[in-house]
Amino acid sequence: MSPHSNRSRSVVVGALGIFEILSWGSTFYLLSVLAAPIAAETGWPLAGVVGGLSAGLLVAGLVSPRIGEAVDRRGGRPVLAFSALVTASGLVVLALAPALPAFLGGWLLLGLGMGTGLYDPAFATLGRLYGSEARPAITALTLWGGFASTVSWPLSAFLVEQAGWRGTCLAYAGLQLCVALPLVLALVPNPAPYPLRKGEPSAPVPTALGGRERRAFLLMAGVLTLGGTVMTLASVHLVTLLQARGVPLASAVTYGALIGPSQVAARILEMAGRGRYHPLWTLTAAMSLIALGILLLANGLPAVALALVLYGAGNGIYSIARGTVPLALFGPERYARLIGRLARPGLVAQALAPLVGAFVVTEGGADALFAILAALALANVGLVGALWRVR
Repeated sequence: MSPHSNRSRSVVVGALGIFEILSWGSTFYLLSVLAAPIAAETGWPLAGVVGGLSAGLLVAGLVSPRIGEAVDRRGGRPVLAFSALVTASGLVVLALAPALPAFLGGWLLLGLGMGTGLYDPAFATLGRLYGSEARPAITALTLWGGFASTVSWPLSAFLVEQAGWRGTCLAYAGLQLCVALPLVLALVPNPAPYPLRKGEPSAPVPTALGGRERRAFLLMAGVLTLGGTVMTLASVHLVTLLQARGVPLASAVTYGALIGPSQVAARILEMAGRGRYHPLWTLTAAMSLIALGILLLANGLPAVALALVLYGAGNGIYSIARGTVPLALFGPERYARLIGRLARPGLVAQALAPLVGAFVVTEGGADALFAILAALALANVGLVGALWRVR
C-alpha cells in the first residue's frame, strides 16, 4: 500500500473520529449532563426527560437495517451527512420545545440521527470503503470514539453554565452543521461500485444466510443484545449500585471516572496487536473482562476500582469486536447490510434497559440488579463460546 493511501486512510478515520465524538456527544451522552437542569427549569418529570433517550434508541434500532442497506448501496457519505442534518434538526426542536411532548418529538429525530450516525453506520462506511482491510481502521475509529464522553461531558457542563440547556442544544446543533457535516462531505470518499454481475449495472452481494452462517449471525445478535443491555444497565445505574455497596456519592463519581481511561487503554493495546489474531479473541476477552468486573463489583469494597478498570477495559474492546467480528465471520461484501441488521436488537435492548433497571432497583433493590447483570454477563461468555464452535 502506498504512503499516499495510508495517509488518506488516516484522514478518513480522523474525520470519522471527530464526527463520532460530536455524534455521541450530541445524542447518547447529551442527557447525562442536561437531564437534571432540564427537569429543574421546566418542571417536567425526570423520568419523562430521560425517556427521550429511550425513545431515540428505539427509533435507531428500528431503522438500523435500512441504514446498513443504504450504506451498502451508496456508501456512508450521504448517510452520515443526513445524520448531521437530522441531528441538528432534532437539537433545534429540543431547544425550542415548549412542552414535554415536543421535547420527546425532538428525540425521535435524534433517534434517526443516532441510527444513521453512531458506530454501526461508521463501521459499515469503513467496511464498504476498505473491505477485508477495514479492521485497523475500525479499531482506530473506536479509539477516537472513546473520547466522546471525555469531551462532551465537560463541554456540556460549560455550555449549560454559560447559555442554559436550550442554548447548549443550539450549540450542539451548530457543531453538527459547521463541523460534522463539512467533515463528512469533504473528507469521506464515495466507495468503488460493486463489480458487474449478470448484466446489472452495479449490484450488491445478496445477504441470505444459511446453515452455520445463520447460526453464527443469531449468536452474534444475541451477544450484541446482551452486551448492549449490560452496558446500558451498568452505565445508567452505576452510582446507585456503588452506593448500595457502601461507596459514598463523591467516591462513586470518582470511581466511575476510571471507566473511560480503561476503555481507551484497552483499545490502544488492541491496536498494538495489529490484527495478528482472530477478532473472536477480542470478543472473548471483552466478555470475560466485563463478566469478571461485574462479579467483583457485586462484592463491593475494596475491589471497586479494580472491578471498574476490568469492566471498562472489556467495554473498550467490545466496541472494537462488534465491528470487526462480523467482518471476519461474513466477509466484506455483505458487511454493511449485516451490521445494520445486527445493530437492531442491541439498540432496542438499550432503549428498554433503563426502564427495566429502574423497575428492578425499585422492586428488588441493588442486589437483584447485580444478580441480573451477572447472569447476563456470564450468559454472554457462553454465547461467545458457542460462536467459536460455529464460525
